[in-house]
Amino acid sequence: MSRPCLTLTLTLTASFVAAPIHAGEANPIIGERPAIQNHVDQDDVDSGKLRLSDLLQSGGVLFNARFNTLDGQGRPGSTGTGAPRTPDQPAFIRTSSPEANACSGCHVQPRSGGAGDFVANVFVLAQALDPVTFSVSPEFSDERNTLGMMGGGPIEMLAREMTSELIAIRDAATREAAASGSPATKDLVAKGVSFGRITVLEDGVVDPTEIDGVDWDLIVKPFHQKGAVVSIREFTNNAMNHHHGMQSVERFGLDTDPDLDGYENELTVGDITAATLWQAALDTPVQVLPENKARRAAARRGAQVFDSIGCTSCHVPALELRSPYFTEPNPYNPPGNLVPDDVPAPFLFDMTKDGPPPRLPRSASGGAWVRAFTDLKRHDLNDAEFDHFANEQVPQGTLAGFASDSDFTIPAPPRPTREFLTRKLWDAGNSDPYGHRGDLTTLTEAIYWHGGEARSSRDTFFDLAQNDQNAVIEFLKSLLVLPEPPAPPTAIRARRPVGLR
Repeated sequence: MSRPCLTLTLTLTASFVAAPIHAGEANPIIGERPAIQNHVDQDDVDSGKLRLSDLLQSGGVLFNARFNTLDGQGRPGSTGTGAPRTPDQPAFIRTSSPEANACSGCHVQPRSGGAGDFVANVFVLAQALDPVTFSVSPEFSDERNTLGMMGGGPIEMLAREMTSELIAIRDAATREAAASGSPATKDLVAKGVSFGRITVLEDGVVDPTEIDGVDWDLIVKPFHQKGAVVSIREFTNNAMNHHHGMQSVERFGLDTDPDLDGYENELTVGDITAATLWQAALDTPVQVLPENKARRAAARRGAQVFDSIGCTSCHVPALELRSPYFTEPNPYNPPGNLVPDDVPAPFLFDMTKDGPPPRLPRSASGGAWVRAFTDLKRHDLNDAEFDHFANEQVPQGTLAGFASDSDFTIPAPPRPTREFLTRKLWDAGNSDPYGHRGDLTTLTEAIYWHGGEARSSRDTFFDLAQNDQNAVIEFLKSLLVLPEPPAPPTAIRARRPVGLR
């Protein structure tokens, strides 16, 4: 590609691409221009015109683009939830947002798509406030650290399969109760993880009082640390509006300007599909044993100790997918997000074969193993002595999830502020800092504050000999997001800017 003052020849890696500028464009934009000049047409996705490689390139452009006002960045006339407001919203505001130019502005560690430093913390639920607030007080929002999206596709598919298993159990209890004329109670177990028990009355109404660690609608929501978001697509639609002031057509409608910034159709349905698939196809974290012999031996021993002290009861080392395919869109998406009925057929790819490596390993049954060290369940890690994770005050939704209160015998209370999804540990070695707020700088600190449901394992860890504690830490440090693959040498040929001597 060429410009009057500088000629560059670049080879871009698969997971980080920049918007192409073609010297032969028929009507090039001279001067200021939007970050996204070419949008993805969902019809081209549905027809098969665009291949996975095409969509991953476009998705990478969208994820890494630094949006500007010509894209429609900012939302002067709406909140981060899309509600209308007097059009005086600041272009950028750190607390109530928009607060980021690009997705990769926060998801950057160790590379684009990864986690974020403490400085990248977000203030969840502040985006709904009108007027906006400049306060970071916990009475207004929940401060959360940015988590990485590596392995997001496998995690979403695990949640979908677990959801289908839980709903099948509920449906079986419903049929049994209707047939018998009396309540039916069944254990809720999906992929070996217990979510308590469910009781269904003879009229089909659910007694949810023994459901544990998941919303009462039984939809496993694997995104947000509170388990509040179903899919990468929902996460992307939310984040584009919330963090950047970029509204998608599928969420806000065609030819509308809901935020009163003078721009319509800021993100197409195809744009959201491409950004979703790019995140879903990101490579999965893996274990990388240290080269140093002593550290390698310690990491191997640490895995055994980690299991022996009970940590794997929640940080389940591996869960098996029945199918190795990621399909888009998600059938459990809430309104405002594409669902399978909106497309001729879901877009799919094989997570064991497609996308950048490393990928999921196949299982003997033809599925795939997801070695994420999580159970995708909410737990309370607080007690009277250790309550570091009980600092949030603003509930994020209710336990009903997307269901109606009329489906249950009692009204749904707010999601517990003390409970969080079991943290995925497959990237623990380079996703620091730790804790939902990112205020714990070492793995040992994070373990120290495990009270409540994890108190027994926490106490056992600190009763270990120091060399065994060190071995556990060495094991966790071996679970990594791999660095960006090295690109071939880049040839740069520069000319003196025109008009300068």
